[in-house]
Amino acid sequence: MTITYTTDLARVRALVRDEASAAGLPTARVADLVLAVSEVAANTVRHARSAGTLTITRELGEIVCEVRDAGVITDPLAGRRTPPQGALNGHGLWLVFQVCDQVELLSGADGTMVRMHMQVSNHD
Repeated sequence: MTITYTTDLARVRALVRDEASAAGLPTARVADLVLAVSEVAANTVRHARSAGTLTITRELGEIVCEVRDAGVITDPLAGRRTPPQGALNGHGLWLVFQVCDQVELLSGADGTMVRMHMQVSNHD
């Protein structure tokens, strides 16, 4: 399933919630995935100055949400370091890395892709 968005993050969140629930994620994990995808989609709206594309797939016991946009992330460790105490930004991607089972982030001249994985089984 793929949708394109520009500002309607409620639609993005609803789709992730519906697909994650249908995939069998427990309620708390559904909330985590909705939060993660919402953070990445909000970064598209805030920074990319382009539409974003969300693709949701189910693969081998997991649900995968992939967000693509035309923005570029220049920090190779974006989201992988704890934001400094008192920082006003930089928490979104860090949070994504905390709540997802696996995160792939690729960024370059063609834009940015963030792929968020959640295992459907092996969670309470």
